[in-house]
Amino acid sequence: MANFIPRPYKTEQITIRLPLDRLAQVDDLALRYDLSRSAFINQCIDYALENLMEMDIKSEEE
Repeated sequence: MANFIPRPYKTEQITIRLPLDRLAQVDDLALRYDLSRSAFINQCIDYALENLMEMDIKSEEE
């Protein structure tokens, strides 16, 4: 069995403002996927940034 070695990771607390209907949608989806609000938003941001970069690369190639 591999040894468990805890490692710190850096995060920073920030504040964002969302329309109430969007916040409700985020909370609903986070609950459906059994994620915290923060984890869900982080995954959404990761997905958006990865896809945005792909779109930028495709635009430059054309």
